[in-house]
Parts: sequence; structure tokens; C-alpha cells
Amino acid sequence: MIPGDLADEAFCRKAVKTAARKLGGLDILVSNAAHQMRMSFLDEITSREWERTFRVNIFAYFHVAKAAVPLMKAGSAIIATSSETADLGPKELPDYSATKGAINTFTRSLAQMLLEKGIRVNAVAPGPVWTPLNVSDQGTSEKKIRIFGKKQPIHRPAQPEEIAPAYAFLASEADSSYISGAVLAETGGLPIR
Repeated sequence: MIPGDLADEAFCRKAVKTAARKLGGLDILVSNAAHQMRMSFLDEITSREWERTFRVNIFAYFHVAKAAVPLMKAGSAIIATSSETADLGPKELPDYSATKGAINTFTRSLAQMLLEKGIRVNAVAPGPVWTPLNVSDQGTSEKKIRIFGKKQPIHRPAQPEEIAPAYAFLASEADSSYISGAVLAETGGLPIR
């Protein structure tokens, strides 16, 4: 664990450098930082909150990828965490949804950019997952927690261990060497682009 604030560019560089040193190199980068706060009306989102969401969700991905790429060799993989919200655009998460759309587009562009270097770049776009981010964002409302994920065709949220195999698959050169620029949807049956 390398504690710090991924909204800070200098920390992103330091975290990558420290991880590479401690691990003896860097073959896989997973960008999984996220910040979200549900808002009912546009005027509830402050410029500071909007910027914080972008700094944590997309700027951090850019900064860690930029720091990691020079340390990676052919066969390495970069995997970002997106969300079904990138395509659905729920009204209560405009800033979060916008950053997840940016993650998808940046993933596709970066995949093209790193093709010649032999580095694969993909994203995983889950639906609702029982994580501290989602549970804490539901606030203290017992009703919201009870219905979390029930709108999915599978009628429940995912558990983290149901999402993790997608990351392992995309990290494995043996299993996914022909996949780059993809956004893998894990949405409990909800079709997204």
C-alpha cells in the first residue's frame, strides 16, 4: 500500500516509481481510483466538486499511465475501471458519468498510441458493485441500500470477486494478447455500448 492522494500529479508519479522499485518492474497497471457524489440538481455541484471528480477519476488515470508507460515493456497491460454510467448517463451522477466516458475514450486512444510498443490498454465497465464507494455514496438511507443493484436484469449488485476475473483476464498476455482498446461490460445483463 502506498498511501496518498491520486488527485495529485506528483503523488501519481511517486506511486508508480515506488511500486516499480518495490516490485522489481511494472508489467500491469490497474487504474481503479474513483470519486462520486450523487446530486439531484446541477446547482448542487460546485466547481470544486466537479474538478475533484475529474482529478481523481480521469486525471489520475492519465498521470499514472504517463508515469508507467516508460517502465513497461511489450506484453504489459494497462487496465482502467470505467462504469456502465459512461453510457447510461444517470441524472444524479453527471460529473462521475462524464469522467467514465472520458476513461473509455482515453483507453481507446491510449491503446492505439501504445500498439507499436506492445502494451495492451483496456477498461472494465462494471454495473453496481458492493464496494465502499457505492455503499458510502448511498448515504444512510436503508431503502437506497436495499434497492442498490435491483434494476439490473440480474436483480442484484455484483460482488467484487465477480468483477475481479475480468481484470485478471485482461492482465494475462496468454489469455488476452489480441485484445486492446476494449471496454468490457460487466453489468449483470444490462446491455451497454
